[in-house]
Amino acid sequence: MVAGVAGTGAVAGAMLFGAIPSALADPANNPPNCSAADLAGVASGVSASTSAYLFTHPDVNNFFTSLEGLPRDEVRSKVHDYLEANPQTKTELTGIRQPLVDLKNRCGAPAPEVP
Repeated sequence: MVAGVAGTGAVAGAMLFGAIPSALADPANNPPNCSAADLAGVASGVSASTSAYLFTHPDVNNFFTSLEGLPRDEVRSKVHDYLEANPQTKTELTGIRQPLVDLKNRCGAPAPEVP
């Protein structure tokens, strides 16, 4: 069961955060509030909100849990298809990750698109 929960977190994290490019690579060039601590704080809030969403939407949680162990390309394709078939879920998850997108935009690194 723990592996399933960890897998869900990893898959949801990958979907929401993507491969986080380092907006913080050169701290001297970062605008205010673009530190590693800022990123960690925003990411933890998005992660907590994602967890709450998945626990309160068992169908979505079950979908992401079912992706554990699949190859990355297959996960990407299945997530894309699922979100296209469930636009309300896509909108809600996009809203949850918006603070991370805002931070990345403010700090000069584009956020990855939701598949």
